[in-house]
Amino acid sequence: MSMVPTLLAVEGLTKSYGGVHAVRGVSFALRAGEILALIGPNGAGKSTCFDMLNGQNIPDSGRVKLLGEDITGQKPRAIWRLGAGRTFQITATFPTMTVRENVQVALVSFSRALFDMWHSTPRFARDEAGGLLELVGMSGYAERPCGELAYGDLKRLELAIALANQPKLLLMDEPTAGMAPRERIELMRLTAGIAREKSIGVLFTEHDMDVVFEHADRILVLNRGNLIAEGPPKEVRRNPQVRAIYLGEGLVYDARHREGTPA
Repeated sequence: MSMVPTLLAVEGLTKSYGGVHAVRGVSFALRAGEILALIGPNGAGKSTCFDMLNGQNIPDSGRVKLLGEDITGQKPRAIWRLGAGRTFQITATFPTMTVRENVQVALVSFSRALFDMWHSTPRFARDEAGGLLELVGMSGYAERPCGELAYGDLKRLELAIALANQPKLLLMDEPTAGMAPRERIELMRLTAGIAREKSIGVLFTEHDMDVVFEHADRILVLNRGNLIAEGPPKEVRRNPQVRAIYLGEGLVYDARHREGTPA
């Protein structure tokens, strides 16, 4: 793994809202082809951290670098064009368009062919769209209206759309939210296979610990804005601060003072 280039480097990321420290000096790195999970209880700072990586929120201090280029504070679309794809907790598709057309819209946007998007989309990149749908196991649904899809199929379509810009980094915010347990495992298994085949680095947030511990190469744990643990799943599972948070042992861990206090 040491020979694999660093894809994403996060250095001292900090964000406050008034007197509330949402994220406190978080630093980590992600390598190409690696699956990295970001977990923590509600209010830990996961969403704030995610939004700063994607350009939807500007940090108070710290740096975010994608393949060595400083992307701190850049707009989400600029970061997307540099090779960062993203999926969201709530899917956003065009329900009256076909499955294939939804992917074609993303391909049209990435190619900058926006001059006549709605008229050119049916003819543009049909083969490329078909290839992405085949990659996520959706080729049999290509001509169906998106609004007819089951929720699990919508999540697979969203993954195909996220791959339209040929991402080097894939940010997935609660990718399995609302899915049945079996669908969750299948979606993350599919994502992990594609990521490793194409050397895409994946950073994802997730509440389902079965999904996290089965598919993540490494896990980051946030609590009250602090990064309190980082490492492979077996190591994180044994970490006493992590166990305190997730098993309700009545401790709150403050990374600045490294002490437990009653919750």
